[in-house]
This record gives sequence, structure tokens and C-alpha cells, in this order.
Amino acid sequence: MASIVLGLAASHSPLLILDGAEWSVRGEDDMSGRVPLNTLDGRYVRYAELKAMRGEPYKDIATPERFRQDSDAAERALDHLAAALAAAAPDVVVIVGDDQGELFDPANIPALCVFNGEEIVMRPWTSSKNSMPWAGEAFYRGYARDTTHRFPGAPALATDIVNRFIDDGIDVALSSSVPEPERHGFGHAIGFIVQRLFGGKRYPVVPVLLNTYYPPNTPTPRRCYAIGQSLRRAIEASPENARVAIIASGGLSHFLCEEELDRDIVRALRVHDADYLAGMDPKPLIAGSSEIRNWVLVAGAIPHLEWKWDEYIPVRRTPAGTGIGLGFMEWRS
Repeated sequence: MASIVLGLAASHSPLLILDGAEWSVRGEDDMSGRVPLNTLDGRYVRYAELKAMRGEPYKDIATPERFRQDSDAAERALDHLAAALAAAAPDVVVIVGDDQGELFDPANIPALCVFNGEEIVMRPWTSSKNSMPWAGEAFYRGYARDTTHRFPGAPALATDIVNRFIDDGIDVALSSSVPEPERHGFGHAIGFIVQRLFGGKRYPVVPVLLNTYYPPNTPTPRRCYAIGQSLRRAIEASPENARVAIIASGGLSHFLCEEELDRDIVRALRVHDADYLAGMDPKPLIAGSSEIRNWVLVAGAIPHLEWKWDEYIPVRRTPAGTGIGLGFMEWRS
């Protein structure tokens, strides 16, 4: 029988690919107004409007020196997670992440999809229309998207998960192959975890993809938690003789760093506060902050595991407070 032996969660921000000395490029992008910034009440604003609303309270910490310190701390946190994964030595890794125009596009965006193919094929960065203007091949290597990398899937366990979801009344899409990765292939949420945490090992992977970014069919936090509960039942009922690690990819709050929200979530995750996690207001969970849903799903799958460690790094990369709450967490038996 299969069993869940490890739970991990990790941000996958571009800041974790860039050296701390390069973080200012993201701040400059924020200030340019190119990307709208999501607020806790579900609105989007540009930097000039944010500055008029909030002023510049973080001028003294949005500095190259602080960026280097935070970058070093984040690298140590990722090293911790990579070591925890290596120590657990799982037979299969379930990665819960979101897709942002990589495997899916507006013609077809399922609320929830499980991949049960033999081979996970990454989409090369050169085929993406929305590549970030300051990012090139070296950057996308950090997401395993510099070329069409191929990683092993875990089709038997993935199929067991799909069957259980259906039995539990959870409608789920199924994907079984990636025939044209230049058009549709796996993206950053899967690639970052494989590239940064696997340490070169080729653990078979079950991708579980949530539509966090693109309303209206984004699952509510309560639904995400329920999906996680069903995921645990599926794994524990599977006849596969497998030790399974589950990893949430993405988060926490961005593109504004909302430290109070993040710390409330971290507290709830430490103590398995299902009422808080399932009852979260979805209004703040838009754009980058929507990836918090991935953490909620994983929380639903691991109430039997004990919190062991976490690291939270509130990053303000501009004086007005744009940035991200970088989060990293470990649960195990």
C-alpha cells in the first residue's frame, strides 16, 4: 500500500532563480507599471497608484544589501527542503502546482487536472508568448524550461488518484501525454521543484495542477482542502507499494508582500488549522497570491504528518512594498 511520508512547500518565485544582486530588476519591472499589482480586497493597481495609497514605507529595506541577505536565506531554506526530500527517499513525488499558459491556454483551462502519462515533458521557454522581457535561456534553466527536458511520470498512482477523485465526487480533468511541447508542455511550477529540490535524482512525479490564476473556475480554499483530503485517501488506498512525498509549489503572497496574511497562513499550516485554511476569504487569492491554494490542498492531504520546520522571508523589492512572501515548510512523520 502507498503512504505519504513527507510534505513540503516552497515558493517558486523568479527571485529564487536570480542572484540577490539581480533582484532590483524585478523591482524596476514593478515600478514600470507593466504588471498590475493585486491587493487584499481583490483589486488591481499600478505602482503609481500603490505609492499614492501607501507611500514608501520600505525605502530603507528595498536595498541591494537586504536583497543579498534575503537571497542567501532563501537558498539555505531550499537546501533544507532538498535535504529533507533526499532523506525521505520517496518512490513517487506528487507536485501540486498551477499552470500559467504552459500546458493549458484559454481554449481549455480545467479547474483541476492530474497527469497520468509515462513522461513529463517541459515546455521550452522559446515557445512562450509571455516570456518575461528580462529573462533568457539561463534564467529558464532554473525552471527546467531551457529545453524540452523529460522526467518520469507515475501513471499507476496517478490513475488511482483520478479514480478516487471521481468516487469522491471531485470532477477532474486528465492528461496523459505531451505530444507537442512547443505548443503545450509542463511549466514553472513543476520544473522548479524538479530542478531545485530533486538534486539530480529522477523521482517519478505525479503533477496535480490547480487553476489558481484564471477565474471564474478557480477552486475555493474549502474545495482545495477537500481535494487534498481526497488525495490522501487515494494514495493510502492505492495498491502501489510506494512511499510518497507531496510538495506544494508556489506562493505565498505576491506581487504585494502581505506579511500579516502570510504569517496567519504559516501559523495555520503548523498546527493543521483546517477551519482557517478552508475558510479563507478568496478575495486576496488572486494573481500570484492565488498559489496559496496549492498549499491549502497539500495541507488537506497531510494532517497525519507533524510540522517540523519552516522559513518565512518577507521580501519588499520596492519602497512601496511590492515583492513576495517567500515561504518554505516541511512536515513528516
